[in-house]
Amino acid sequence: MPQRTSLADADCAIAQALDVVGDWWTLLIVRDTARGVHRFDALQQELGVSRKVLTERLRLLTEAGVLARHPYQDRPVRHEYRLTPRGRALLPVLIALQDWGDAWVLGEGETMATTTEDSREAARVHALVGTRLPELELPDHDGRLRDPVAGTPHTVLYCFPGAYARQDAYPPGWAGIPGARGCTLESCTYRDQLAEFTEAGATVHGVSTQRPDEQKAFAGKERLRFPLLSDAGLTLTAALRLPTFRAAGVSRLKRLTLVVDRDRTVVEALYPVTDIEASVQAALSAVRRNTT
Repeated sequence: MPQRTSLADADCAIAQALDVVGDWWTLLIVRDTARGVHRFDALQQELGVSRKVLTERLRLLTEAGVLARHPYQDRPVRHEYRLTPRGRALLPVLIALQDWGDAWVLGEGETMATTTEDSREAARVHALVGTRLPELELPDHDGRLRDPVAGTPHTVLYCFPGAYARQDAYPPGWAGIPGARGCTLESCTYRDQLAEFTEAGATVHGVSTQRPDEQKAFAGKERLRFPLLSDAGLTLTAALRLPTFRAAGVSRLKRLTLVVDRDRTVVEALYPVTDIEASVQAALSAVRRNTT
């Protein structure tokens, strides 16, 4: 392995951070542990890295306090690796890199709350079908922590860029961002058809990266009868590598819908959403189709 050059004594905080996560394998390990891959063999299989390299990177990240080892087997003793609070604080960095890659490497640099049907971004979301959502909790609009996956046979997670109780609360230029408009229509359409989802055995959760107080004001104004969940910490976004864009300095979820079964497996992924009312019907049809 090449000799590492320490940057820890540099005055620049960027250099100090790169001393911990400047190797591309380390950020990919953070990415995969955020997705629920915690054990050595699973990480090696996911990353395709040698055991020697992975052992060294895990050691460095553990010593830096980004990962913590937790025993899951006694004989012989085996450990899994989980993000610490310091490690979870890297999630916005990962999402910023993903956003930059989607916009400037895979795309043309345009700020969008949607994508095209044939984009690699859309392919990444569609590939979520068959994968499991890791165990996690998000605050609802009343500030209570909830599992985004309910105990009903299915949960519909509709992810939206942002919805506000007051028109002047929207970021400047919001209406000009392709795909950003329509969050109120989407939430109200789910509200009006909630009985049909309930009858089909599905719980509806809306998800955005807004603060819970912003979501609460919107939910109260529109009289929503289901929870809005805040992913302001980007926990769910990082776990599923959901596409984002930035507006007013905040990472926002692009509009997409996931249908998840009771076992936390994604059974349907709708993206891009170009017709909001049709997407609600498509989610309901997916619930009914996967229930029979």
